[in-house]
Amino acid sequence: MARRLLSIWFPRLASDTELRKRPVEGPFSLTHRAGNTDHIHCLNEMAANRGLYRGMALADARAICPGLETRPADLEREAAALIALRRWAGRYSPMVARDGSDGLIADITGVPHLFGGEDELRSDLHARLERAGLTCSSAITETRGAAHALARHGGGIVPEGKLCDSIGHLPVTALRIDKETAQALAQVGLRQIADIISLPRAPLTRRYGPGLTLRLDQALGTQPEPITPEAELAYFGVRMTFPEPIGLQADVMAGLSRLLERLCETLASHHRGARRLRLDLQRVDRETSQVEIGLARPMRDPKRIITLFAKGVETVEAGFGIEAMRLTAHVTEDLPPEQLGNGQQGNGSGLRHEDALADLFSRLGNRLGFDRVLRFQPAQSSIPERSFLLTAAAYSEPEASPRRTGPERPIIIFPPEPVMTEGISQPGHPPAHFRWRRMSFTTLRATGPERITPEWWFDDPAWRTGLRDYWRVETREGVRLWLFHTPQSPAWSVQGEFA
Repeated sequence: MARRLLSIWFPRLASDTELRKRPVEGPFSLTHRAGNTDHIHCLNEMAANRGLYRGMALADARAICPGLETRPADLEREAAALIALRRWAGRYSPMVARDGSDGLIADITGVPHLFGGEDELRSDLHARLERAGLTCSSAITETRGAAHALARHGGGIVPEGKLCDSIGHLPVTALRIDKETAQALAQVGLRQIADIISLPRAPLTRRYGPGLTLRLDQALGTQPEPITPEAELAYFGVRMTFPEPIGLQADVMAGLSRLLERLCETLASHHRGARRLRLDLQRVDRETSQVEIGLARPMRDPKRIITLFAKGVETVEAGFGIEAMRLTAHVTEDLPPEQLGNGQQGNGSGLRHEDALADLFSRLGNRLGFDRVLRFQPAQSSIPERSFLLTAAAYSEPEASPRRTGPERPIIIFPPEPVMTEGISQPGHPPAHFRWRRMSFTTLRATGPERITPEWWFDDPAWRTGLRDYWRVETREGVRLWLFHTPQSPAWSVQGEFA
């Protein structure tokens, strides 16, 4: 059985994908910034008919077409769309691989008879993509190189044994060679593939390099070019449809409970845990509501996850009813099996302390934002302001404070605040009477000094006055403060408060 390959090219993949969500009536393009200039990344047919093309500067495009509507390109969404199309194209072949950033290549050997022939298979492909709003061009030939070239220059089906005749009229750029080689061939009059098919390979290789002859032989089938599909990424999503629309919150939560059980079983089989989940609720009027939650740590416990959805489900407008639900874990992390024994400490509710704390971080993070739930982490610095770090609790692990052997540090540290001394004090010692925050204090006992020198490798404006002498001051009023002064300056400041 002769090998048959199907090449599918999506010339407007990015713009078609964007316009499916928000259609535009007139000329439209996606823009991408390169350097200091915006360029056209992808455009619709109306914009192309106005003379615009991919790579054109946006300023020139607006001069030609003032009514051009633009949006910034999303390269990640474009790549995700091609991955989804690769998965969808599995209906035509068990071996489908990406061919560049805007194409697919599939081995359909032995498959066309299931559709009634190659013409019917290709017609079915185009009809389905047209209904989806995607522009495509396809070609079926014996080799990958020829299919790639023909799909990008009109498309069609090449019968067996007619390979040279079918691609001979195509430009040499269709062979996937670099631009410099194509220009060098054009300078000597070799502009079409037919012009170089009959030429000896050795002179071509010596003059233009081995890349040209390799691509030519791959297109003609004398050099093999296998199709290697990427490993299929695990998809963590489940779906449920209802025979009758539902609208009560209790019904939605009951359906969500079933979806979570199925999803967590899938996650467990792959040793993964969810970090972000999205619930899509499709209504009868074809509108979709979404509820998305995040988790402070990887998790696959349905009972703990479902409580985080309750608040979001309350705000969903059911309309005339919800007919389908889809639950997706679109962000996951490794979560290997963990041995739980008698050594694990609980909090009386069946949860370990770390699990209960993670649930608290999850609830706060979904309401306030995970970047706003912070924890203190120790830092290696003798400077009080740099002795700790603030990190997001959901994306960091707690660290024990290093063991200290020096003087005690205050429980609260804040930026230095000046104090006003009253009366005469002994030089180099804390003032006997002073005012701070509109209150008067009398020094009862003082311990110190602790001398801290600035870190010379950091240029900190607050420490440009030089080293500081810190004192622990106990006042008659009961407040215990952390005062300092610099030998170069007689002024005193408060930077902390002890418990």
